[in-house]
Amino acid sequence: MTRKFNTPVTPLSVTPGSSISELVAGMGGTSFQARSLSHAVDIWAQMITEEVTIFFGLAGAMVPAGMRGVIVYLVQHRFIDCLVSTGANLFHDLHESLGRHHWHTSPCVDDDELASSRIYRIHDVVTSAPEFDSTEDFVIDFASTLERDRAYTTQEFYYLIGKALLDQGAEQGILSACAAAAVPIYCPAPGDSVFGAALAGARVKRGVPFLFDVVKDIVELVQIVTAASASGVIFVGGGTPKNFIQQAQLCGDLFDRELKGHRYAIQVTTDSPQWGGLSGCTFEEARSWCKVAPQAPTATVNCDATIALPIMASALAERCADTIEHRARPTFTLGPELAVG
Repeated sequence: MTRKFNTPVTPLSVTPGSSISELVAGMGGTSFQARSLSHAVDIWAQMITEEVTIFFGLAGAMVPAGMRGVIVYLVQHRFIDCLVSTGANLFHDLHESLGRHHWHTSPCVDDDELASSRIYRIHDVVTSAPEFDSTEDFVIDFASTLERDRAYTTQEFYYLIGKALLDQGAEQGILSACAAAAVPIYCPAPGDSVFGAALAGARVKRGVPFLFDVVKDIVELVQIVTAASASGVIFVGGGTPKNFIQQAQLCGDLFDRELKGHRYAIQVTTDSPQWGGLSGCTFEEARSWCKVAPQAPTATVNCDATIALPIMASALAERCADTIEHRARPTFTLGPELAVG
């Protein structure tokens, strides 16, 4: 046989006492999604050790599913530099930061009964509608304290609410961790969440004319990308966070720069590409738009993120323990208050 295939599959052994990073490294000798996950960790570790600005796109109901602490760890330990999230994840984070909870249930529970009891369900998780209303009231009260004669970027808004939570929150979450670590948060569709409903309530009930400047969000993200020596992306799911991060590579001409695409790319998704949706879109397709650089190392992990993300983060925490504290943050200023660096 022609020697085209010179790397044999290495059966994975069970080794009592081995670390998660050792397990993930061993998975790299196997195949299917185990090898993809191991490759993703390799790429992420490479981003950390090189001068790369790391963007993290967060979609799906990750906070209700219990992934909040994993993302906080990534922020606090410099595994990511910029977070782009759905508004829903940020609202659920605020909800838990205020000492409220999501609770286990069965996906086969009687939803009519839940509705009559004012309980909301997300698959096998529930939360109290009255408590949700209280969190919405917090947002209305917070919006009422902001300036009324200008629009805010989502980065400013979530930084300020995270800063407030450092003093008022029952426990640290994503918003407060990002504020403390100067990690900017962008939310490209803020109206598509309870945040949007709450801000609508602030306008209707309190006469607060709050406005988001989502165009300035785009300008700022392009500034981050053009200032970076190299950029890498990690997507949990897809949706607006994925496109918002990827499209920045198409806008270098705003600052007279020709961008070549993100240099590293990882995604964890359960969606398939054949339906044409962005959440399942391959990085090969993204190369046609120059959103991902030619020859960029990429990995797609077709797996539930509640399984893959904790394993990846834990493996990185062990593998990069000696180098991560020396990793520099990006070094430019965003908005009137948040200095990144």
